[in-house]
Amino acid sequence: MYKNNENQYGLVAIVVHWLSAAVIIGLFAVGLWMVDLNYYSDWYQTAPHYHKSVGILLLALTLFRIVWKLVNPSPKALGENKTEVIAAKFGHHALYLLMLTVLISGYLITTADGRGIDVFNWFTVPSMGELFAQQEDIAGDIHEYAAYGIIALATIHMLAALKHHFLDKDSTLTRMIKTK
Repeated sequence: MYKNNENQYGLVAIVVHWLSAAVIIGLFAVGLWMVDLNYYSDWYQTAPHYHKSVGILLLALTLFRIVWKLVNPSPKALGENKTEVIAAKFGHHALYLLMLTVLISGYLITTADGRGIDVFNWFTVPSMGELFAQQEDIAGDIHEYAAYGIIALATIHMLAALKHHFLDKDSTLTRMIKTK
């Protein structure tokens, strides 16, 4: 089952969800590590190249994910609590917004000097140049704070899924792990 139905997530949604989660956690960890690299480190040039390349691929995956979500609605919420249902919808929308914010701000940081982004030397995403004064610094701050926001919301998301699984004993978590 590739598509979602009213009771279950499809294989596409499950794979994209877990792949996105792993990539976001990896990019966050690498981002934290990269800021402490010095000019003489062997990774000073290499790590940012990989970070940017994976970030561009994640942007493409996220855009696909949003389109998939629009044409392939999610299963119905299992919770009876209206506040939880509203909070979950808000949290999901906030995660998508923060993902796009991090990815677009990363692009703006990297391309402020007019150079495009080489994605694993497969292709280059062209630069739009400096679109506003101090673009690299402003986008850098946004990138950092939005990344912390994603990790905070993803932690809440994970805790909510575990609450559903262990306390509510419903299939909220298991239907995002396996298809029927």
